[in-house]
Amino acid sequence: MPGWVIMSHMGLFYVGCKVINPRTAKSVVVRKVMVDTGAESTWIDSAMLAKAEIEPRKKDLQFQMANGQIITRSVGYAVLKVDEAETVDEVVFAQKGDLQLLGARALEGLNLKVDSRRKKLVAAGPIVAASAVPPRFGKLIRVPLQQPKRRRKPANKGSRKVRETGKGGA
Repeated sequence: MPGWVIMSHMGLFYVGCKVINPRTAKSVVVRKVMVDTGAESTWIDSAMLAKAEIEPRKKDLQFQMANGQIITRSVGYAVLKVDEAETVDEVVFAQKGDLQLLGARALEGLNLKVDSRRKKLVAAGPIVAASAVPPRFGKLIRVPLQQPKRRRKPANKGSRKVRETGKGGA
């Protein structure tokens, strides 16, 4: 069931995760997914992804394992839900012998972070966003929506005379 926390002896921990097909809304519950902030991607057993009718969209992508080995796997798209948080992310089709992992990209999308002391996921807080204009001395500077139109300077009368005299030859 999503939200379950299963602890291990090595400081790692696991959570439950619901995996949803974004096209059909068909879903499966993965009861034990290791939280791994060192892994970029989320890895889910390919048989579980097949049950949710999630199809590979990218094939033969290369991944470097922690031991340095390079392997290839397929990747598909899924909605991942942990407790009340959800996100859309790429999921790697894990094969026999691969761990099921909840990776850093999914954690960021879920807006969750690891509380290493309590060994659980917690809300990451407000999502950081860039503002259009940085505040100065506590006041926000207003930015005009349109660029001001530039006025053309009137032609200098003296320059006309130079052109006129230059044409006719002096």
